[in-house]
Amino acid sequence: MKTMKLTILLLLALFLVACGGGAETAVEPSASDATTSEEMMDESKDGEEMMDESMDDEEMMEEESMDEEMADAEHEEGMAEMEETMEEAEAMDDDMKDDDMAMGDLPLWKTTELTDVRTGETFTLADFAGKTVFVEPMATWCPNCRQQLGNVAGARAQLADREDVVFVGLSVETTLSGEELASYTDENGFDWIFAVVTPEMLVSLADSFGQTVTNPPSTPHFIIRPDGSTTDLTTGFESPEELLQSIEAASQS
Repeated sequence: MKTMKLTILLLLALFLVACGGGAETAVEPSASDATTSEEMMDESKDGEEMMDESMDDEEMMEEESMDEEMADAEHEEGMAEMEETMEEAEAMDDDMKDDDMAMGDLPLWKTTELTDVRTGETFTLADFAGKTVFVEPMATWCPNCRQQLGNVAGARAQLADREDVVFVGLSVETTLSGEELASYTDENGFDWIFAVVTPEMLVSLADSFGQTVTNPPSTPHFIIRPDGSTTDLTTGFESPEELLQSIEAASQS
């Protein structure tokens, strides 16, 4: 009996040992299983990063495409505006050329319509073709001009019977009113043609004679010959006798 009990106890102990070892083996994962799990997680993360990068690349390509389309549209619009501007400029240039041909290619300062402030009559310097025209640019505020115009008055008095000689005073004060200039001529006894030039005419005069023609204190003056040509611009004071000599020389050339 005792032998049997010992045998049963021994078998029971062996059984318990066997069961305890199996449980430990089932609970603890192997090193290879842990490695495989980590690799799968890393691969999953890599896949997500690749998908994110792919989406970013597609968005960048779409934005670049939109920027290029906008740039092309702005370029085309700018070119269209430039072409339109060029066409308008060419049309204006053609019109100006046609006008110049109609006027015999005369400069603007000859064809600009002016108003004689003393009589109210309109005229252009081109209207005096065939005559000798003495032209004195001036300003009402300029004392040198007043003195030089006094000499012009003296020369004109000696040519009172010459219908082929015309005297014209041109105020370079483009904003001066006709009434103000008329008052100036009356106060000083200057009884010939006076007019206020336009800004465009002043620019045209400067193109033909240089900027000095727009400087009243230098007392600039020139003469238009009967054939339409002009003398060089003269500055400084000239006596009535000197003016007469210049006018006579221009009339005969």
